[in-house]
Amino acid sequence: MPAYAFAVLRDVQINDEIAQYISRIDATLAPFGGVFKIHGGKTEVVEGPWAGDLIAIAFPDMASARQWYQSEAYQAILPLRTRNSRGIAFLVEGVDEGYTGRQMLAKLAPC
Repeated sequence: MPAYAFAVLRDVQINDEIAQYISRIDATLAPFGGVFKIHGGKTEVVEGPWAGDLIAIAFPDMASARQWYQSEAYQAILPLRTRNSRGIAFLVEGVDEGYTGRQMLAKLAPC
């Protein structure tokens, strides 16, 4: 089952450290099969309040996502981002191909 790393970043200070972080992150993702799906693209808010830039990185599975985040290579560049932005980051399991909302309903309310 795929997994995703998400971050919602606010108050990003564009400087040399952020430039270094961005230029080095791809190399940290490759060994774990991580690929960017969203990287601060234009946002069209249709419900509720929103502030920040969304980043989404896909991984083959949760183990790969965890290994990437905990890797020596990523931990070495992480302070470049955290010193220059505020936000939240988290890992989340995705769903298999062909998933439907009814599958969640089956988990929540067994018949």
